[in-house]
Amino acid sequence: MRKFLAAAIGFAAIALAAAPASAADMAVKAPPPAPLPVIYNWSGFYLGINGGWGSSRNCWDFVTAAGAVIADGCADRSGGLVGGQLGYRWQTGGWVFGLEARGDWADLSSTRVSVFDPTFSTRVRTDAIGLFTGQIGYAWNAALFYVKGGAAVTNNNFDILTTVGGVNLASASATRWGAAVGVGFEYGFTPNWSIGIEYDHLFMGDANNSFSVVNPVVAAALNRISQDVDMVTLRINYRFGGYSPPVAARY
Repeated sequence: MRKFLAAAIGFAAIALAAAPASAADMAVKAPPPAPLPVIYNWSGFYLGINGGWGSSRNCWDFVTAAGAVIADGCADRSGGLVGGQLGYRWQTGGWVFGLEARGDWADLSSTRVSVFDPTFSTRVRTDAIGLFTGQIGYAWNAALFYVKGGAAVTNNNFDILTTVGGVNLASASATRWGAAVGVGFEYGFTPNWSIGIEYDHLFMGDANNSFSVVNPVVAAALNRISQDVDMVTLRINYRFGGYSPPVAARY
């Protein structure tokens, strides 16, 4: 009996000593994986509005029938811009490429006294601007920095007035094509909405313009008018689609 009791006590002691070691050897359940970060995808069609500030610089020369050029000075005019844009972007890795068409109503007008004959004044008015550009940019999730370039078009009206009284003596209008370059930053604050700021410079060159009557300042002379435009605008866009992983770059 004593031997049996001693054996039972010894077995119980061995079992109690082995129990903690067995518990320590049990597998611990792994914590659930952390959710994957949300990746902003810039791919897709977008539509938006813009508004801001513009400045147009115009230089006016008179070109005589003999080909002589009479410089008549330059003038700058700043004013408001408002319009809209439509485009498409596609993303591969962090790189974003796009095409965009944009149109703005403008209020850029300047009037100055003629240097050649101060009894006359000249006026240039730009009331519409269009841009057709390509974009290349790089995105850090919901933040996008891009550069752009392409074609620009402006609608202009030119007038020759009397300096005293402002009587309109001659008028002309022209749709002028040129080039545009720009840079911008955009941030997606929801899956579909983004806000940004953009700067554009338009190189519109110069062109000869024929007025509705004989040039009253320099008889039989053409009017050669050059133009450059600077634009700073705020933009808000709606992109059709939502969050999804961008296409991975392949090498």
